[in-house]
Amino acid sequence: MLRRVLFAWITIFLDFPVGAFADGVAFWRQVTRYGLSPYRGPAAEFATLLPPDGDAYLRVQRVGSGAGGCHLDLHVDTAAESLADATARAVSLGAIVRHAQDGLVIADSPGGFTFCLVHWENESAVPAPVELGDAGVSRADQLCLDIPPAGFGRECAFWSELTGCAHRGGSRPEFAWLVRPEGIPVRLLLQRLDEAAPGQRVTGHVDFACADRRRLAGAHAVAGARVLGEFDNWTVLADPTGREYCLTARDPRTGRLPPSPAP
Repeated sequence: MLRRVLFAWITIFLDFPVGAFADGVAFWRQVTRYGLSPYRGPAAEFATLLPPDGDAYLRVQRVGSGAGGCHLDLHVDTAAESLADATARAVSLGAIVRHAQDGLVIADSPGGFTFCLVHWENESAVPAPVELGDAGVSRADQLCLDIPPAGFGRECAFWSELTGCAHRGGSRPEFAWLVRPEGIPVRLLLQRLDEAAPGQRVTGHVDFACADRRRLAGAHAVAGARVLGEFDNWTVLADPTGREYCLTARDPRTGRLPPSPAP
């Protein structure tokens, strides 16, 4: 049975502490090859990364306290479901509302990952991957939620029910993912951590799909990143502000892993 997708667009926010904002924005502009909107907000704390084509789905924010991180905006088609109804549905699934005002609801998932419900502004065109010269083609197309072991099942169920996206097992037992609907720019991957401190919240990091991880990692290093580790299908890096993210072996156009070689 087909499921009804319960959001119309998705945005990843990259949240930076005050002292890291300028360096962080400059780095992410360079590795995505995206432009930058004018800054906005009461303290000019928000901006949008503007792709060469398609609609924007990456934004940056300077936060007043804390270490920053990532959060999600789920864009609600209010012709189909009001923001109040979407909020009530999220709460019934275990979300905790932190703030609500006209057109914006800030909430936490059961495991503490922050997301916002906002009005859909008719975004629909997924940007194409970008060519970075010798580094090949890539696109930041996935947000991975890093989940303490005890809360993994509940987070998987929460995000699947909240978005209406079917839940699938990953290529390794510690991973699961939500089927990305056509016309949505970001896939959600869920990763069960090996261990976690008491009370540890769910965090998130961005993943790039790319044609050649080795070459792309070199280009990111030139931009100021550090390579932290290499694995079968992904490479872990940190940007100049210390934010960790991954380059993955997934096809930047389809988002899928290449077929396994024949035995």
